[in-house]
Amino acid sequence: MAGNTTGIILQLTSFGESHGPMIGGVLDGFPSGFMLDINQVQEKLNKRAPGNQPFSSPRKEPDLIEIVSGVFNQQTTGAPIAFFIRNIAPQSADYDHLKDVYRPSHAGFAYQKKYGCQDYRGGGRSSARETSVRVAAGAMCEQLLARYNISIKGYVSQIGTVTVPSSYRELDMNKTDQSTVRCPDPVAEASMLALLKQVKADGDSTGGIVTCVIRGVPAGLGEPVFNKLQADLGAAMLSINAVKGFDYGEGFAAAAMTGSRHNDAYTFINQDIHPETNHAGGILGGISTGEDIFFRVAFKPVPSISKIQHTVDKSGHKIELNIGGHHDVCFVPRAVPVVEAMAALVISDHMLLAGLIRNNQIKPL
Repeated sequence: MAGNTTGIILQLTSFGESHGPMIGGVLDGFPSGFMLDINQVQEKLNKRAPGNQPFSSPRKEPDLIEIVSGVFNQQTTGAPIAFFIRNIAPQSADYDHLKDVYRPSHAGFAYQKKYGCQDYRGGGRSSARETSVRVAAGAMCEQLLARYNISIKGYVSQIGTVTVPSSYRELDMNKTDQSTVRCPDPVAEASMLALLKQVKADGDSTGGIVTCVIRGVPAGLGEPVFNKLQADLGAAMLSINAVKGFDYGEGFAAAAMTGSRHNDAYTFINQDIHPETNHAGGILGGISTGEDIFFRVAFKPVPSISKIQHTVDKSGHKIELNIGGHHDVCFVPRAVPVVEAMAALVISDHMLLAGLIRNNQIKPL
């Protein structure tokens, strides 16, 4: 099975299945000489973990990270950072009745066609459980980027039909983690909670959008033409489970705009040249401009629902399906740290590509 490694200089390889003994990763290319705060990594994992929100999967997993190489006396050595997270409460028996059934909108059918088998226990490799590996690696990168005054902040800007009307510039994103659904707009949050309550009562699920803002990125990141910064960010986001779309800057809205409205005119601000607006989203020609990079990631509804669904088994027999098991009503609030982590991996990789981060030359605090 190929396709389990991402990155050019800084590479993350993930392994493991949802209901196996563990999941884990190897982060190779991380600079040496960096004091890593494992507690901060764990805090990020806790934000993604199931069972901590009223509309998330009730599966209780502590998601405790165990680092087995690449860190000595809390300092990175330059060797591959290998780590794993044990699966404590998979309850695989909940899925026994699904071993011969194709669940609507799950990856099982595609896996069966490609590999000749599927892990029906919670989706196996295609489960969102795998994203905890990304969060752990990304949390390490976020600490590294903070040394260079680069911050990455994500928040829920839409759940179902409820959207946040304000742009990120008008929001206090520090309030995101105070929100049950990780939405910094209290009015929108209340509507989202009401919607999720109704969706749960209906035995259904819903999707949404995570908006992410990266501040402090220097101008010049990105490797045209095939490793443009937005292309690598897009590939990273589209690799996340259940993601259906990615756009940056004005994104798809730009298609309805005129050039005179969309163009970012330049001016002289604070002894330097800057665009007056940032419709481009901080990237031009695949290269960062030094302005805020902002993008959106759209997630589909969770396919495992309590409603009766019609499908077939491997023999083609019609089935009325009642899935059961552990499932989110909406995964989007738990996806925020996943989006942040993948952004951190991409930006860190491009900082290394540009030679702005080197071994034993970590910028001091």
